[in-house]
Amino acid sequence: MVMRSLQTGVTGLRAESEALSVNADNISNVNTVGFKSQRAIFQDQLGRSILAGTPAANPGSGTRVTDVQVLHKQGTLSNTGLSTDLALSGDGFFTVSGTVDGVTANFYTRAGQFQLDKDGFLTNPNGLNVMGYAAQANGTFEARLSAVQVPTSAIPPKITENVMITANLDSNAEIPALAWDAQDPSATSNFSTTLTVYDSLGNGHNLDVYFRKSGENAWEFNVLVAGEELNPPVAGNSQVGTGTLTFDSNGALTAVTGNTANVTFAGANAQTITFDLGTPLGAGATGLDGITQFAGKSNVSSQSQDGYAAGEFAGVSVDGQGVVRGLYTNGEKLAIAQLGIAKFVSNDGLGRAGNQLFMATRESGEAAMGTAGSGGRAAVSSGALEMSNVDLAEEFVGLIQHQRGYSANSKVITTADDMLQELLNIKR
Repeated sequence: MVMRSLQTGVTGLRAESEALSVNADNISNVNTVGFKSQRAIFQDQLGRSILAGTPAANPGSGTRVTDVQVLHKQGTLSNTGLSTDLALSGDGFFTVSGTVDGVTANFYTRAGQFQLDKDGFLTNPNGLNVMGYAAQANGTFEARLSAVQVPTSAIPPKITENVMITANLDSNAEIPALAWDAQDPSATSNFSTTLTVYDSLGNGHNLDVYFRKSGENAWEFNVLVAGEELNPPVAGNSQVGTGTLTFDSNGALTAVTGNTANVTFAGANAQTITFDLGTPLGAGATGLDGITQFAGKSNVSSQSQDGYAAGEFAGVSVDGQGVVRGLYTNGEKLAIAQLGIAKFVSNDGLGRAGNQLFMATRESGEAAMGTAGSGGRAAVSSGALEMSNVDLAEEFVGLIQHQRGYSANSKVITTADDMLQELLNIKR
């Protein structure tokens, strides 16, 4: 039994040493971005196999550290102001891809210290590519993951093809006494608005839209540009489009005609601009999503167009849903990709790969990929980092506990050694 006591004490020394190493690792990573603290899991050891049966009175054979559990608690967020520094608030992991220690795979991390490399790829400090769903021309995102790459070169101009106007026209307006005159539009209309549109070279031009009441619940609109900007140039204003609007007695739009304008600016290609002034009443439409006719001063609530000038790359932004946008000097914000956020059945089952990276294992289950904010996944904060979740107070308490545990087990060994020495003295 004395020899067993010696061996039992040794198991205690070994276990407390391993646990102390876990504390030391936690403390050393107190300022490591995205680090998740760990704790040693102690379990007792039996003196014989359970198949042979172990009486309750039979002492055990000490203890051992059977596992080191990663504690996936949320860390505090620290603001950095850098748009490519990203933090997650909630459940989930950023997905990065590349080779680590000879293993090429997807890895998962909470450390969002990302940057753009020379080719515009969003990477972590170890050069692994951040993965996401690439944006498509129709405004949606691809269904498969790929490396997020931001175009850092200048973007070419985009010709204006569509204009959208949401406005209200005063139902109490009077029909102008004078006939419509493109050279004196203010005196022969009731209301106007101006937009900047772009030609194929990226030059901006003012597009003036004049609304004129033509009868009860009926209006016409006329589209003008400066004649001197056309090919060939003309004097004064040039009318490039005209149409009509009809409303019902409730102010809802019931019909639109002539919703296109055709224009050729000097040095540029001919272009057709389509006007979206709302969906007429009928077939499920309310007739209230564009231009309406209610009592009250005529006003524009929103207007937009889809063209822009050429622009130089100015940076990136990332919103709470993880949508990465390229920012350009022409004011455009172009969607590049949406970050892929991974969830697991068991975060505790993830394998550590170093550098704040984790790997999927049989115990964690395969990664369930999605986007930020969906399916219980975390939201993304740009310009912030999730700091280590190590609690120094807890770690210092752990140091004391393990030091005392080590001392106590040392006492067991020295006591057992004294007893063994007494036993040897009997023979003398």
